[in-house]
Amino acid sequence: MLLPRVLTALAGIPLLLCLVHAGGVAYSLFVTGISTLCCYEYALMLRLGGRPVQLIPTVALGAALAACAALGGPLAAVLAGGAALVVFVEMFASVHSLDRVALTLFGALFAGWMPAHLALIRELRPHGEAFAFLTFIAVWATDTAAYAAGRGFGRRALAPTLSPKKTWEGAAAGFLAAIAVCLVFQKFILQEALTPLQAVVIGVIIGMMGQLSDLAESMVKRDAGVKDSGALLPGHGGVFDRFDSYILCAPAVYYALTFK
Repeated sequence: MLLPRVLTALAGIPLLLCLVHAGGVAYSLFVTGISTLCCYEYALMLRLGGRPVQLIPTVALGAALAACAALGGPLAAVLAGGAALVVFVEMFASVHSLDRVALTLFGALFAGWMPAHLALIRELRPHGEAFAFLTFIAVWATDTAAYAAGRGFGRRALAPTLSPKKTWEGAAAGFLAAIAVCLVFQKFILQEALTPLQAVVIGVIIGMMGQLSDLAESMVKRDAGVKDSGALLPGHGGVFDRFDSYILCAPAVYYALTFK
């Protein structure tokens, strides 16, 4: 499994970095596409696990919300119209289920709108590109440090009912790695945009929310009874698996940078 994982990373990371650098419509469309695929995998997981969800409305509403965030659009109108659509679909179903309505709306917001904040981070002026690179690299550092420390000397389970292999020791290493990356960015790239204290705060947010995002996706997978969200990315599982760390992290970083 290691070779496919490495090859996928070698192909995907340069492409992602090029899109971040390009910004504009290309990057916004990429983020919208990622959010749409996350919504599809979310709905498919629940379906496979026997959980009630409206697959097409989940994907359509999630994609629309992501497009509003990434490309601009009437977010409130889309949310209201999408919620009405989901309710109408359920009203005319042969068997009605409020659980299906709730899981559909939750999926569109959780897997669609939340990660689309990655596009909003890129649009922050005048340092959006650096902020976007910071977010991606800090999350990668968090994941790598948490995995290495957890495998090397992790002993105490962090959330045994959600992700048995994650440990408190690994979480602490990931947390510190995020702060370290943010301080490096502040010193060499973002001196005009962030103070050292602000960099630490952003690092704390990424170190915490990135790992909580991962656990949040694990909660969905546990509920559905599946190991991976899909198999689109060899060695990594699905798109939802690969971008799960940004679900809660991207909005937290965006609003922290907006109101800093």
